Amino acid sequence: MVVVEGRSDTARLAEAVHCDTIETRGSALGPAVLTAIRLAVRTRGAIVLTDPDFNGNRLRSLITAACPGVVQASISQAAGRATHDNPHQTLGIEHAQPAVLAACLQAADAKVGQTVGPSDIDRSFLLDQGLLAGPAASAKRALVGQQLQIGYGNGKQFYYRLRAYGYRQADVRRVLEGRHDGGKN
Repeated sequence: MVVVEGRSDTARLAEAVHCDTIETRGSALGPAVLTAIRLAVRTRGAIVLTDPDFNGNRLRSLITAACPGVVQASISQAAGRATHDNPHQTLGIEHAQPAVLAACLQAADAKVGQTVGPSDIDRSFLLDQGLLAGPAASAKRALVGQQLQIGYGNGKQFYYRLRAYGYRQADVRRVLEGRHDGGKN
């Protein structure tokens, strides 16, 4: 079961994979939607795939806090940017190529049902790796966030996401060294 923001996202996913969706119907997140997501987590597993923008990240955070056990899937802003007639720089799942969506959902699907182990990542490790400060920190966080399927975030969000999903220092090092294979651990 894939949690998306709206009908356009569902339609685009149908071009990429065969899956059932739960639509949040925009940035509002009502009790009926949360109940449906919790049920999906318990019975089938649920993957959150929201737009790579502020509202998408806000929804992702709300869903993750309210529904433990959801698995994250994300696309980069570049992959979600509309390519035709886009004067407002529109971002969204509905603009992503089907192959990109299929790949990110396949990676997330492998994590459904897995338990999250403890993370050994701390702020000093992230600082040592150049992920919290420096001229390239933002670009490095974007790379690691995309490869580990946690999306982009500022330093504080990035730290909390890595720990929440049980990523280890070795996972981050593999991405930074170019040895990431798309799987976790």
